Amino acid sequence: MATEKSSANKTATLFSPYKLGRFNLSHRIVLAPMTRCRALNGIPGAGLVEYYKQRATEGGFLITEGTSVSPTAAGFPHVPGIYTKEQIIAWKKVVEAVHAKGSVIFCQLWHVGRASNQVYQPGGTGAPISSTNKPVSSRWKILMPDGTYGNYSLPRPLPTDEIADVVQHYRQAALNAIEAGFDGIEIHSAHGYLIDQFLKDGINERTDEYGGSLTNRCKFLTQIVQAVAAAIGPDRVGVRISPAIDHLDAMDSDPLNLGLSVIKNLNKLQQDFGAKLAYLHVTQPRYTAYGQTESGRHGTEEEETRMMRTWRRAYEGTFICSGGFTRELGVEALANGDADLVSYGRLFISNPDLVLRFKVNAPLNRYIRSTFYTQDPIVGYTDYPFLNQENGKYVRSRL
Repeated sequence: MATEKSSANKTATLFSPYKLGRFNLSHRIVLAPMTRCRALNGIPGAGLVEYYKQRATEGGFLITEGTSVSPTAAGFPHVPGIYTKEQIIAWKKVVEAVHAKGSVIFCQLWHVGRASNQVYQPGGTGAPISSTNKPVSSRWKILMPDGTYGNYSLPRPLPTDEIADVVQHYRQAALNAIEAGFDGIEIHSAHGYLIDQFLKDGINERTDEYGGSLTNRCKFLTQIVQAVAAAIGPDRVGVRISPAIDHLDAMDSDPLNLGLSVIKNLNKLQQDFGAKLAYLHVTQPRYTAYGQTESGRHGTEEEETRMMRTWRRAYEGTFICSGGFTRELGVEALANGDADLVSYGRLFISNPDLVLRFKVNAPLNRYIRSTFYTQDPIVGYTDYPFLNQENGKYVRSRL
């Protein structure tokens, strides 16, 4: 099946239509989930409405920034949540604006686990939860509410009997997302956050049923997918993983087989459901900390490509790739059958009309990294210029 899928995808381009489960997409360019720190006090406001509306297109597909599933889930200032009634109501305005432009939008469900600080925990006290009691090393720094950078706090390993409560938080967050009008959700299981802390043997040193073997380390993710899919339907559930990424010390001794183990479990769940999940979203190994790109972190670029292709062939469903893609790399990935869809992050930050720019092969705005995580609702967020068509030529619009 996977071989036929790859072969059939040979003629795909960035602007080939695609059927994503129940959704009909007009192109293959996806807005990747990206933390932007603009939801003051965890509530999506007018800035988020405008930001997502700007990037919505007819038949497009957007994935929101990581959205906290519970009060203990945050590790950045002013990230949105999806666990209170006020948050649900606020997200409805975002979803309505996106739907009005004809786009599909999924909410990324997020718990950072140990990638937090006590200041982000309820009451400003208490240890962040994780699979382990090992903190993120001092190599990494956490953005604090005052804009400075600090150290990650010592985490509290989740007792076995508390894991079901966290699974329930994901399930309820998914239901809340559907109530807000989202078309589906993505389970963030990548980049060193909570679920990845269970998956990676460089972090997970548990001796209970959630540690040790690949099967055990995948159990937490499997239970979350089961619970969420049962609540809202498998075809509304996407999963994001990054087996070969070492962000926040999330290293594994055998990333290839970790990815294959996760995929084996997801394929089995799809068989049990009698329905496909929406997609699997995998980050390229070239993605590194703070958004840089670098080949060779887990081997040569050729080895990394082979690993991604192995996962792509193994997964029985829609495969999204992300991580440092340009227009040319996206074209190549689709033409080679390496993915069904390609998600873009930083280029979409600075080019709200990225889909149009790619279509006409127009120049791109350069992103300003220093404004990625500020709280300004406009600067570095919704003030990047568009292209306007005048007399058949595309020029920068005046904002």
